[in-house]
Amino acid sequence: MPTYVALLSWTDQGARNYKDTAKRAESFGSAVNKLGAEILSIYWTIGPYDLVTVLEAPDDETATAALVQLGGVGNVRSTTLRAFDREEMERIIAKAAG
Repeated sequence: MPTYVALLSWTDQGARNYKDTAKRAESFGSAVNKLGAEILSIYWTIGPYDLVTVLEAPDDETATAALVQLGGVGNVRSTTLRAFDREEMERIIAKAAG
């Protein structure tokens, strides 16, 4: 399944409700599972992003749906990156090389 890295920043609402962040992460995991995707890891971080989430989803639409749902709750904003593992990158290089 494709892998996605989501860089999450708390909104003012999310920062005010920081005590609930672990519960919110659990709820997000359940919502993602219902869409047929899976959270591989969630990290709380220091720096420009408050959390980093790695998830797998069957396609871009499913990953986007999960993150749109998450953003709709109002606690975070996300920047999402499609990540490629070594095998995927080797296939991409083979296509590019012709």
